[in-house]
Amino acid sequence: MLYIGVDLGTSAVKLLLMDGSGKVLNIVSKEYPLYFPKPGWSEQKPEDWYAASIEGIKELVKGFDAGQVAGISFGGQMHGLVVLDENDNVIRPAILWNDGRTTKECDYLNNVIGKDKLSEYTANIAFTGFTAPKILWMKENEPENFAKICKIMLPKDYIAYKLSGVHCTDVSDASGMLLFDVKNRCWSKEMCEICGVKESQLAKIFESYETVGTLKADVAAELGIPATCKIVAGAGDNAAAAVGTGTVGDGNCNISLGTSGTIFISSKNFGVDSFNALHAFAHADGHYHLMGCMLSAASCNKWWMDEIIGTKDYAAEQKAIEKLGENHVYFLPYLMGERSPINNPMARGTFIGLTMDSTRADMTQAVLEGVAFALRDSFEVARALGINIERTKICGGGAKSPLWKKMIANILNVKVDVIDVEEGPSMGGAMLAAVANGEFASVEDAASKIVKIVDTVEPDPELVAKYEERYAQFKEIYPACKPLFDIITK
Repeated sequence: MLYIGVDLGTSAVKLLLMDGSGKVLNIVSKEYPLYFPKPGWSEQKPEDWYAASIEGIKELVKGFDAGQVAGISFGGQMHGLVVLDENDNVIRPAILWNDGRTTKECDYLNNVIGKDKLSEYTANIAFTGFTAPKILWMKENEPENFAKICKIMLPKDYIAYKLSGVHCTDVSDASGMLLFDVKNRCWSKEMCEICGVKESQLAKIFESYETVGTLKADVAAELGIPATCKIVAGAGDNAAAAVGTGTVGDGNCNISLGTSGTIFISSKNFGVDSFNALHAFAHADGHYHLMGCMLSAASCNKWWMDEIIGTKDYAAEQKAIEKLGENHVYFLPYLMGERSPINNPMARGTFIGLTMDSTRADMTQAVLEGVAFALRDSFEVARALGINIERTKICGGGAKSPLWKKMIANILNVKVDVIDVEEGPSMGGAMLAAVANGEFASVEDAASKIVKIVDTVEPDPELVAKYEERYAQFKEIYPACKPLFDIITK
């Protein structure tokens, strides 16, 4: 049988076709627009996601026996607010994970409702990207639209609904809404009351590997795929990427260098750090995970290359970088504000340390190092919890850069394992579809049989020492700049 993984990203949907043994047969990517109506705002049209997904699936299965497609599942950008009316029509463009408009609402939730209560109800505190603050924003600023809401959904779940007719979500994606009781894997009645929503307006909850329904007859006919094809709940992009990289079970780690950047630590047990600097979410394997998420990772490099330097030849720019651990230029990668661990939507991207002899290569290096340093900030929180991580998997577009992987290995002082398929969320989605169809006994079983390590980047003790000194300096920059960010973003 064949399985489709749908990775609904921020810039494009990536679709992967996999057979029952885990072999990748085809990959297709389809882009769609991203809108910034105001500074700090970020939106997309759910209709664009669906159109791109349908077009992509058709292209994906072309040349293969589409009658063998037994399951479709998902990884998807998290936290986005998709609202449907009584006729299941989209009310307004989706407000995305990297949207920063909800500062006021987060202040209310964290400081009036209180972080302790939020953590008790949901295992997390409010961040501007989360879904609940967006609901409060809509209630305050678009009351006419708020009154029309019949269903509140997440991005990938809108695609699952369009394919199956079922309003569904999974435990990992729901964990990032601030409406979900992570420990008990159910909706939080207290948070629904605080946000003024009814539980009936929320989707039905599934484990990531559970079947939510089958392909609607009209969609099946359009795609040429059997109507018996199972639509499987899937997972938030980071949990799906973790499945795709084999980061399941207890104490495993994955770093994702996509539009956003994450450090993902799987755990058999539920746990919350006392400062809520890391997210405590349900995992797609049926257990839990801790996650540090930075809002701009590979997107920092894309911005620097595309918009500032004006080149698409990323590899050529990195070739000019020669001396690691000796750069005097630093970069704060806060182009969209920042989430973990500083939780400050007012933070901004910043170069510091420039002199007359600073070069283009120095600044390119600073961008790459800045992302790695910011990932280490979350890594240090995990270490403070007594979690000893000696190695990590890596995925995402940035993981294709050998230089960036070398920087991460030495800045974090961990072994970086490279796997044979670096497709992350789309691979994880396909694996979840296969589990739902009985190809594997469990998510952990699928990971152990499919995921293969093909290379390991080892840290160099001499370079680790150099970067230790650089990281100590990097840590001082944000606290010094924070008062300025509060001024310039007013």
